[in-house]
Order: sequence, then C-alpha cells, then structure tokens
Amino acid sequence: MYISSLLKYAVLVFLPFFFTYSVQAQSKKKSAKDSKTNVILSTVRSHLGTPYKYGGMSRKGMDCSALLFLSFNTGGIRLPRTAKEQSSVGKKVKQSKLRPGDLVFFKFKQKGEKWWHSGVITVAEKNKVKFIHASSSRGVVESDLLSDYYQKNVKGFRRVI
Repeated sequence: MYISSLLKYAVLVFLPFFFTYSVQAQSKKKSAKDSKTNVILSTVRSHLGTPYKYGGMSRKGMDCSALLFLSFNTGGIRLPRTAKEQSSVGKKVKQSKLRPGDLVFFKFKQKGEKWWHSGVITVAEKNKVKFIHASSSRGVVESDLLSDYYQKNVKGFRRVI
C-alpha cells in the first residue's frame, strides 16, 4: 500500500514536469525552425528585382539555383549548386502540405531540350501558393504556383528546414 501511494505521488509530481519539459522542447525546436525560415525568406525577398544571369551568383545577376543556394546558406543550410541536385535534398512534400520555405522544382521541355528550375515557397494557403524564383526572362520575381504554366511543369517539392 505504501509503495502504491508513493508511486501515485511520484506520477502526480513528475508527470506534469515531463509533459511541460516536452512541450517546451518542441516549442523551442519550432521557434528555431521559424527563425531560420524567416531569415531565409527575408534573404530571398531581398533579391527581388535582381537580373537573371545563367551561372551568376551575385546581385548583378543570378540563376534560380544560386538564389536558393545563397539564401539557404544565410540560414545555415547548405544546398547543392544546381537545381537538379537540389531536387534530391530534404524530404518530399505533397503540394497540399506546403509551407513557406519549402522548395519547388520544375522540369521544362522545349524543342527537345530539357532543363530544371527551382524556387522557394513564400505563401502556402488553400487557394494561394506563391514562390520566388529567378526567371530567365524577368529576373528574381514572385509568381503564382497555381497558374497553369507552372502547374503543368511541377516536378516536386522538398522540405529542408
């Protein structure tokens, strides 16, 4: 009887502490991820208006994979340099589960030529999904992922944060 009472007491005293500690640890992890996402998205947005330059890696001109490479590096995440290589990093994500900071990849084909393209999700709502990328014709811009042009060329989504 004494052991049973002691066990009940221990459970009542330590169980709330365990759950509080567990929730706090999860909250700190989420806060760190949110902070990293904010740093990365702020960097991506700071490049809006930068001209497109194939192979470029500066504000004078950059391509889509350089935009991700440089922006994610500011958040401490090292990505490969090319869009095709970037498309295999992190975890696959369904379009219905997208969050800001997720990567989007496209595979375009024109006149027998194929090329990869990448961007980062900035808005992920039920009927509104936007991403920032380095367009070869418009430079670094924010675009509507739900437009027909992008939807028919989406290759996949990845989460690295």
